[in-house]
Amino acid sequence: MGVVKGLINALTRPELFFGLAVVALVLVIWKREWVASNTVGYALLGGLAVFFILGTFDVNFRQIVTKPDNVPIVGLIFLLAFFVWYSIREAVLNDRRIAAGHGPIEKAESDRVWVWPDLVYTELISLILCSVVLIVWSIFLKAPLEQPANPANTPNPSKAPWYFLGLQEMLVYFDPWLAGVVLPGLIIVGLICIPYVDKNPKGNGYFTFAERKAEITIFLFGFVVLWCSLIVLGTFLRGPNWNFFGPFEFWDIHKLAALTNVNLSEYVWVRALGTGLPSNWFIREIFGILLVLFYVFALPVILAKGMLKAYYAKLGAPRYYVAVGLFLMMLSLPVKMLARWLFNLKYIVAIGEYFFNI
Repeated sequence: MGVVKGLINALTRPELFFGLAVVALVLVIWKREWVASNTVGYALLGGLAVFFILGTFDVNFRQIVTKPDNVPIVGLIFLLAFFVWYSIREAVLNDRRIAAGHGPIEKAESDRVWVWPDLVYTELISLILCSVVLIVWSIFLKAPLEQPANPANTPNPSKAPWYFLGLQEMLVYFDPWLAGVVLPGLIIVGLICIPYVDKNPKGNGYFTFAERKAEITIFLFGFVVLWCSLIVLGTFLRGPNWNFFGPFEFWDIHKLAALTNVNLSEYVWVRALGTGLPSNWFIREIFGILLVLFYVFALPVILAKGMLKAYYAKLGAPRYYVAVGLFLMMLSLPVKMLARWLFNLKYIVAIGEYFFNI
């Protein structure tokens, strides 16, 4: 059993955890016909249940997952797994019907539902079930209330509410002005832009994947792999001093992570060229500045003439550059995360003189 726990702890190292999440998404999309079977759905939920039940026999795992603040995240994992599987299943079924010349299931069903008795009965049963769950929850789980705030005795780790854990994790890799203002703002702007950028009427009101492959893949990557995985990572794998811990690892407050984060300018000037850092900030950071400018301004143009030529023709220049710009901003998060985990890269551009770091 110790070997299994050690293996799981090793696989939940951040770079492997994120890599496995990406691989899982690729497999779900690639083998969606197989994933859509009921057997896979039952096996997925059953496997998760067995993992958490057996895991609670370990005292370290039990202390993490049974903490009142963390119990909803355990439920979130089950709900996320179920609804991703269910949406893939319904999409595959509809794609089969569409390929056979039939319309999607939703179009064949009647849109009319009687308020009485259909809707009222459904709402009544839902009300009763939710009330029972909340009552049982409140009886067996204490409210996660702590002592009044004391600046001389702060919690370690001090975590944001679960819905902000993704933003808190982003603060590890970006300065606050980026992680707390720019990137969340771009998320909101991106959601606002979706109906204007993506005018494809296919997939509206029914499940499908074949008709919206790129759009659904990007959404699943952004929501499941980035946002939800960061919440899970911040909830279960971030421990004292914001160090990474495996799910079966003791949260040792004295654990030291021997990390030396290095800026890109130091990699180039000191390690690659063997010279000291220039005193002028512009010369010192010129490589990082050029890299950022290339990523933001030149890469969309290059993609428009190459890999994304069809999308450029389909969307037109304004919508294409908005969509690709937002996508590249989203992609900058995993790129920066992997650069930190694999190469200890701190900043691509580090202009401390003006408190400007990327």
